[in-house]
Amino acid sequence: MNTQEMTTRIATGQGFIAALDQSGGSTPKALRGYGVEDSEWSGDEEMFAQIHAMRARVITAPSFASGKVIGAILFEKTMDGMVDGKTTGDALKARGIVPFIKVDEGLADEADGVQLMKPMVKLAALLEKSVAAGMFGTKMRSVIKSANPAGIAAVVAQQFEVGAEIIAAGLMPIIEPEYDITAEDRAEGEEILLAEILKHLDALPEGQQVMLKLSIPAKAGLYTPLVSHPKVLRVVALSGGFSTDEACERLAQNPGMIASFSRGLLQDLRKQQDDAEFDAVLGKAIDQIACASV
Repeated sequence: MNTQEMTTRIATGQGFIAALDQSGGSTPKALRGYGVEDSEWSGDEEMFAQIHAMRARVITAPSFASGKVIGAILFEKTMDGMVDGKTTGDALKARGIVPFIKVDEGLADEADGVQLMKPMVKLAALLEKSVAAGMFGTKMRSVIKSANPAGIAAVVAQQFEVGAEIIAAGLMPIIEPEYDITAEDRAEGEEILLAEILKHLDALPEGQQVMLKLSIPAKAGLYTPLVSHPKVLRVVALSGGFSTDEACERLAQNPGMIASFSRGLLQDLRKQQDDAEFDAVLGKAIDQIACASV
């Protein structure tokens, strides 16, 4: 797939984007959930080798190429690895799946009810490498924990500022200001978030677009103006701590938003499953999430 084909696939594809981008801090927990005990690896290299083997198994499973997964978000080491004798990006594109790369370097300490992204000192080099590796876009995450107008404005401003650098590098940014679903004032805060995002979208130069990854809103349909905005290629939803069933139920109430789930896709997969069982379990999750997305 060339860039135009990938753009069309993301804009019009009937399916969802798989989040395969757990990084250092969350990897041991992800491995334990997959049935790999801490005693089975020693040090970061062995840990990342284990998680890459899991992701390669997901990517090469027949159900993953069913057409219902239209994109996948990768961690840098996954992008750097090989799957089925190809680079991970090429292996995904061979299956009709558009590759994205996680580019943030974690969250700063909370201030004004939000966590901004830490300074992204490696961004320029990572963007250059990602373009060379055939990535289509990027993803970066901030977190909002309360309806603080100054904090929310800072989060959105930072996301769009970095997004401009990503666009300049030739990649499509997924802007992700996650709203903590446990926040008591989430409904109020999401109204503020919507207004801030619209302000920055309207200020984007002509011909530029972004993607948005948002918590499923407390008020169903809140983000419809973003779904239909000409500067937005696609709006995707994170599960944010909801169970898979609840996340899918809530997502289905928001036409135009599609899923970008991690835990909901992978939670029932185990290393000990044989290939047929593994694919059946993965396929069931893919069907459920795709159904909620379309």
